[in-house]
Amino acid sequence: MADTQSSPGTGSSSSEPQPVKGFSNLVRHIQNDKIGVGMWMTRLLTIIFATFGYILPIFGTFLGNPSACYYKTMMAAAATSALRLHQRLHSIQLSREFAASMMTEDSAHYLLYSVIFIFASGPITMALLPALLFAVLHAGSYTLNLLDALGTPNSVWPMRMLISLVELQSRNILRMVAFTEIFLLPITVMNVFRGVTWLVGPLVYYRFLGLRYSSRKVCIAVSFLRIAIANY
Repeated sequence: MADTQSSPGTGSSSSEPQPVKGFSNLVRHIQNDKIGVGMWMTRLLTIIFATFGYILPIFGTFLGNPSACYYKTMMAAAATSALRLHQRLHSIQLSREFAASMMTEDSAHYLLYSVIFIFASGPITMALLPALLFAVLHAGSYTLNLLDALGTPNSVWPMRMLISLVELQSRNILRMVAFTEIFLLPITVMNVFRGVTWLVGPLVYYRFLGLRYSSRKVCIAVSFLRIAIANY
């Protein structure tokens, strides 16, 4: 009698649907999130060009000279921002309301940032830092999503641990990005006198800073700066 009562419970537990993992699930995830995968790929390109093409040009013959890799990094970052902006706003509208809404998006700010350092200046190493740090942070997070979809938690634990360490430092990364963005303003001004930057470069960059620090999403970075200044 006890056996007949326990067998239905066993049958019900075995009949529970299990999450589908494997390559087919990964393909399904990619098909359902094409823009997300596209941003992941452009962020990987940002990391590759910035790290191995410009900062440590160990693959110079394959990726190109460091100066070219600098501009490739900025173009990859611009592509990431454009994809993110499309993901957030979906379609372009010729209206004042749409323009005002677009100017509140972080992706629009960093699209402007990338364009500034593509067209309005020569290579500035410090300008790569925000693009590189954001690429590392977000590419790592999305890599975890892909690994979860693939269903290989045990075989790739070193990668998961490395990404987790990066995510634990996310607040410090945001703080470093905020400081870098501020320090770039006097650098762009000095580059005008050196003949490296157009006169319009610092003016447009000042506008970028105004957009960043009037954004509601940047309050964390501003609080970091205030704490750092108070401690200093």
